[in-house]
Amino acid sequence: MEKLTVWFDGDCPLCRREIALMRRLDRREAIDFVDVAEGDGTCPLDRGELLARFHARENGRIVSGAEAFAAMWRAIPALRPFGLLARNRLVLALLEKSYRGFLRIRPRLQALAVRAEAR
Repeated sequence: MEKLTVWFDGDCPLCRREIALMRRLDRREAIDFVDVAEGDGTCPLDRGELLARFHARENGRIVSGAEAFAAMWRAIPALRPFGLLARNRLVLALLEKSYRGFLRIRPRLQALAVRAEAR
């Protein structure tokens, strides 16, 4: 089975915290975490696209948003039940709607996180 690849925004304090937690939970090292902010040139999509939404490559297929989070959860044993549950179209649709809502408030949350880090 191919290792899951997850692209994240290393310049985003929220993303850094989330990925740090996922790295701790990924004890089997089943995920290759790629920081898009470092611009290493291995990203299959436009950098702007990768920074705008969360992306992952699962079994050769690139997914984004809630589907990418679900793929990441499936790769981590403790979170796998949530990832499997997200295979249900209704559950995934609800998660995607929630993710889109989060994207609308993300800039404000990032600003708060930056201020908290500066203290």
